[in-house]
Amino acid sequence: MDVSPRYYDFSAYLSEHFSFKVQKISLNAGFTCPNRDGTVGYGGCTYCNNQTFNPAYCHTDKSVTEQLEEGKRFFARKYSDMRFLAYFQAYTNTYGELQELKRKYEEALTVPDVVGIVIGTRPDCMPEELLDYLEELNRRTFLIVEYGIESTDNETLHRINRGHTFEQAVQTVCRTAERGIRVGAHIILGLPGETKEMLMKQAGILSKLPLTTLKLHQLQLIKGTRMAMEYEKGPSDFHLFTADEYIDLVIDYVEHLRPNLVLERFVSQSPKELLIAPDWGLKNHEFTDKVKKRMRERGSYQGKCYL
Repeated sequence: MDVSPRYYDFSAYLSEHFSFKVQKISLNAGFTCPNRDGTVGYGGCTYCNNQTFNPAYCHTDKSVTEQLEEGKRFFARKYSDMRFLAYFQAYTNTYGELQELKRKYEEALTVPDVVGIVIGTRPDCMPEELLDYLEELNRRTFLIVEYGIESTDNETLHRINRGHTFEQAVQTVCRTAERGIRVGAHIILGLPGETKEMLMKQAGILSKLPLTTLKLHQLQLIKGTRMAMEYEKGPSDFHLFTADEYIDLVIDYVEHLRPNLVLERFVSQSPKELLIAPDWGLKNHEFTDKVKKRMRERGSYQGKCYL
């Protein structure tokens, strides 16, 4: 039986840096978003409902420490010997006063068994003075800055009201990597107007960037979003993949990625009470197992079609 790895997954990457199991704990640190408060735009991205990101312990009425401690108790039921990465996930986690940002990051690092930080943010929210601090922070702890890029096509970015261009994303990814900081990217597959050919080209474009990690998610229609209303009015503009279709798309995409790009995940799982479609009835690990199985069947591997 062929059990060789078909792609460079995040757990393998973490095992190269830590001798123990590491789990991310999501945080809502009380930030907002410049695409909601009028600095960049109003209403946010058309697909976004931030309730889909937050576990039960992740509430702004709790401090960073309280959320981390609750998260630790949750995961302790599964593994006794575990360390944690504080994942500043909800909204834009570099959007605020520098001293307040530093206070929250540093608070996370004081919590026992927290061995690093992951910061989720937008490409248009990384001032130089914050990069100065993050460069120093990166020298004393494990750090990933994860940018929501979502698409490499400016027409798509405009349509989903992202509020930034792909050129801005490229510039910020490069500025961050030049400081020696690990850089992650988040991409949504299946956005309206994007063809398979565009996505295969996208994989090559992203592979040329100095990214450490990449996170893929399928497009999901979420209640209370503008995209859900757009779908109701014009469903023909959307192609919502079946699970089988999306598995094959992911594999094709991975074949076009450079081999040393760390792949963190392929799917997102939104709460059932918020999800309109697609509802595949698969947990993330079940989907990943299906991807691995089909990759073996197809003789696929990461970078197979990378030029």
